[in-house]
Amino acid sequence: MKTLNIELSENVVEAIRLPEAEQPGRLRLELALALYSQNLISLGKAAELADCDRFQFSTELERRHINRHYTEEELAEDLQYARGQ
Repeated sequence: MKTLNIELSENVVEAIRLPEAEQPGRLRLELALALYSQNLISLGKAAELADCDRFQFSTELERRHINRHYTEEELAEDLQYARGQ
């Protein structure tokens, strides 16, 4: 597994208006939403980054009025899933 660590200055971490325990998960979600909205990551990978399932991530996209991208690759994955493969 390849990992990526992002260092934030103490000032930035202190400026995040979230309880400390919520920060890692929320930052992952925000990053996933930002990357997905810019079409830099697929829905499945964005959901994985946000540590949720596709349905939960899609619900968050809808809640924030972020358009869902639907590629041919995602269609093929959905068809495979529907066929039980």
